[in-house]
Amino acid sequence: MTAGENTIAVIDYGMGNLRSVLNALHEVRAVGKLVTDASAVNSYGKVILPGVGAFSQAIKNLHQSGMAEALEHARKRNIPILGICLGMQLMCKTSEEDGLHQGLGWIDAVVRRFPDRPGLKIPHIGWNDLKLQRRHYLVDGLPSHPDVYFVHSYRVECADQNDILASCEYGEDFTAMFARNNVMGIQFHPEKSQAIGLRILKNFTEQGRC
Repeated sequence: MTAGENTIAVIDYGMGNLRSVLNALHEVRAVGKLVTDASAVNSYGKVILPGVGAFSQAIKNLHQSGMAEALEHARKRNIPILGICLGMQLMCKTSEEDGLHQGLGWIDAVVRRFPDRPGLKIPHIGWNDLKLQRRHYLVDGLPSHPDVYFVHSYRVECADQNDILASCEYGEDFTAMFARNNVMGIQFHPEKSQAIGLRILKNFTEQGRC
């Protein structure tokens, strides 16, 4: 196994709070490296796709940089890929943020804005608890209703309920975590979710580690 396969690629495509993700990986004794060269992605054993900002610009950046193609190749090679916040949304089929935009299409899901409701503030900012839907190594060791930190105006709606790993209630139930094969997504920010977030990152980084 090469050094790269022991390191987690943190994809830098111009959208995201990358330093906080790297710091969180360091906290769980994992090695993360910012990757801007699409040709280098498949030399890593695991991939994190973070993101903060607009879906349309993010998917454009991924395609223009060659990252979308590289990530698709990594997915087909069964490399574990974790999407965080916008990174999770990019894994879906479409997003309705500022028009209709095609995503990577790895999960049969759509991204929609929270509906306007009396007393419901948008964006959804702050701590909220998860409802775990099924067993998965990503949530090993978590309490039944872990509190995590959210910052988002758009939420994921999965067509296949079997993809949902955890849900959250904010005016309505929405998908807070999903997982299908080697593709995983979390809507909240693990790097801001203290011990719970670090445990999720630790689970991701240590699963299958040599």
